[in-house]
Amino acid sequence: MNIDTIVVVAYFLFLIAIGWMFRKFTTSTSDYFRGGGKMLWWMVGATAFMTQFSAWTFTGAAGRAFSDGFVVVILFLANAFGYLCNYLYFAPKFRQLRVVTAIDAIRMRFGKTSEQFFTWAGLPDSMISSGIWLNGLAIFVAAVFDIPMEVTIVVTGLVLMLMAVTGGSWAVVASDFMQMLVIMAVTITCAIAAYFYGGGVGNIISNFEGDFFVGNNLNYMSIFILWVVFIFIKQFGVMNNSINAYRFLCAKDSENARKAAGLACALMVIGPMIWFLPAWYIAAFMPDFAASYDVGADAAYLAFVEHLMPAGMVGLLMSAMFAATMSSMDSGLNRNAGIFVINFYNPILRPNATQKELMVVSKLTTVLMSFLIIGIGLFINSLRDLSLFDIVLNVGALIGFPMLIPVLLGMWIRNTPDWAAWATLIVGGIVSFIFGISLDAHHVESFFGLEQALTAREWADLKVTLSLAAHVVFTGGFFVAIGIAYKGRTCRTAEREAEVKQLFINWNTPVVADSEDQNDLDTKQRSMLGNLICVAGFGILAMALIPNEPTGRVLFLLCGSIVLTVGIFLVSAAKKGDTKVLAEQ
Repeated sequence: MNIDTIVVVAYFLFLIAIGWMFRKFTTSTSDYFRGGGKMLWWMVGATAFMTQFSAWTFTGAAGRAFSDGFVVVILFLANAFGYLCNYLYFAPKFRQLRVVTAIDAIRMRFGKTSEQFFTWAGLPDSMISSGIWLNGLAIFVAAVFDIPMEVTIVVTGLVLMLMAVTGGSWAVVASDFMQMLVIMAVTITCAIAAYFYGGGVGNIISNFEGDFFVGNNLNYMSIFILWVVFIFIKQFGVMNNSINAYRFLCAKDSENARKAAGLACALMVIGPMIWFLPAWYIAAFMPDFAASYDVGADAAYLAFVEHLMPAGMVGLLMSAMFAATMSSMDSGLNRNAGIFVINFYNPILRPNATQKELMVVSKLTTVLMSFLIIGIGLFINSLRDLSLFDIVLNVGALIGFPMLIPVLLGMWIRNTPDWAAWATLIVGGIVSFIFGISLDAHHVESFFGLEQALTAREWADLKVTLSLAAHVVFTGGFFVAIGIAYKGRTCRTAEREAEVKQLFINWNTPVVADSEDQNDLDTKQRSMLGNLICVAGFGILAMALIPNEPTGRVLFLLCGSIVLTVGIFLVSAAKKGDTKVLAEQ
């Protein structure tokens, strides 16, 4: 067993330990699915950030960075824009919904029929995304350890299941924070190495083959500009609707939700400049590397670490990849299980179920969904000829985006009947079929009379753009038209009107958490995570003992110091909290 394998195994055991340590925090379905709404902003911000981050960032996205330079950063800047809007307005509002799952808010706004529509329409989208992320991780593992991708998908899915079942949302969010630290520490270290090996950012850019800022294989600049505009529109919709409010439901109050969004925004601005510098280095100085890897350009980041980083860093990077993938998947897994139990099993199958029964069903559902995600990952793995980058964007444009339109607009256009939500969802499905599946490149070329044929890149970008634009115009227009048609008319029963009114009262009423029990829990969060992070920091520092050149040892010391510093800060903050409580007593 080589050093890289030892590092990955140790990290797996560490993640399982986190789930075991946080199991005592979970006593109800509210605790299991959203931490009881008692978590601090830095934990919530970390999990919000990590849900938009996976091994795909270092495979499909790194492959796009290798091929087209800065273009891939635009997707992450669009995420940052979405989180900025969260910070400025939406994040506190989402916390103020005071619900256990995001679908609870849809039931209050659009009734029980829409609750079931969105429950069953949303699960496939989320599980397909998880399968894509799992497949992205398998690419790395197969290339590094020569282990079949199928084995990686199954083993990673099982470890994820064990952690999520044991500790629920507390384990998920706690591990997200620690994994965020590991990823940032590893990628900062790699970026510093790429900067010095490449002779600075300017030198890397000047040696990049083709146009660094807009990429290659582009005949029509207008297509690129449209793609950028609609990616920002898409991510605004993704980040600022009540379905994705789950990111902030676990915050202890409105202000912590706002701070969490600010942290996620800052990380999304800083992160891409760090993550993709190694891939740009490979494009500039090792452009023919892809011939050495079965997955081609998707292995750009891995090639950098294997060729230029010290022994043991591949194992640490693999741990970061597992961290990235598992953080995205466990959040989705926990959310999906919550939606199934709270919004289907309890109200439809077992209205009188006890909390004990619901907890058992929650864990069984988590296990079942883990196996489904593993199966989806195996299926996507069989589609070897498709680009991971394009798969992610198309799934979001064709499945995810139409679901967001009624729940986003429904918080602004209030006088609509309950059927408006599920009817808009059906219209969105028709639009997705027409513009995302039936439409081919030659249709567009002949319609516009294009003199030059669209390149593969242009068609991939245009397909996403047309799908998003069609949803804005037709799917969104359908919902708006319903609102206009019912303007000034009664469209709900008195009972439903009262429920909708209460939803908007909640929406506008801040949540404030300042009890003694909450302060004690804050201290426990800081203490437990601080100690865990210190252990991880010392473990990374110890890797400086691996036989390497002095430069390689320094890189491990740098990486470990970043993690350890945060751990010490949290432990210190926890001790100050204990001292404050004793002084008050």
